[in-house]
Amino acid sequence: MTIRIVLADDHRMLRDALVNMLSAETDLDVVAVAGDGPSTFDLVREHAPDVLIVDVGMPEMNGVEVAQRVHTHFPKTRILALSGYTDKRFVQEMFKAGAAGYVTKAAAASDLPRAVREVARGKLYLCPGVTGSIVADLLPTSSGSPPPLSVLTAREREVLRMLADGERSLAIAESMSISLATVEVHRRNIMRKLDLHTIAELTKYAIREGLSSV
Repeated sequence: MTIRIVLADDHRMLRDALVNMLSAETDLDVVAVAGDGPSTFDLVREHAPDVLIVDVGMPEMNGVEVAQRVHTHFPKTRILALSGYTDKRFVQEMFKAGAAGYVTKAAAASDLPRAVREVARGKLYLCPGVTGSIVADLLPTSSGSPPPLSVLTAREREVLRMLADGERSLAIAESMSISLATVEVHRRNIMRKLDLHTIAELTKYAIREGLSSV
């Protein structure tokens, strides 16, 4: 049986290389490619693939958001995350969003075809590099660092930027045309995802990630 794939990655050269690699496998068929989150969702709706390979750091709608929407609306499509990151918390966010597998870009050449077959069969798949990172994070001597910005939704990134710039919750709510309660929910989710617990820590993180210059 041929496994039908939609591949989403915003880096064209990598995307083309992955398409060529997957197309060389007789049982794998890349039926469509995308370079951003919204078009990825549209292509899944149009083609109903067996497997969606989605880059975690997609523009406009990141991989977590795409996975959540696809998993909700098209549960028969299995989701395989592709990422340059191995942070445990980021892997967890993708699996919570509905992903069935996680492969790093460094391991894609050797692991991606196998990962596609495994998730298409209803199995879960983690590439060895991710497994090793998770195990290392569980060791008492390990010292983790906050995950990258792409773990946050676009709305959460905007709230984080405003918090780091010193905006009050009420001002953020008015600026984004959302309720004060929604701002507080975003703030709690940001702190949970980043494992940061104070506004000062959030501000340092935002500056380090280039989201704020305060």
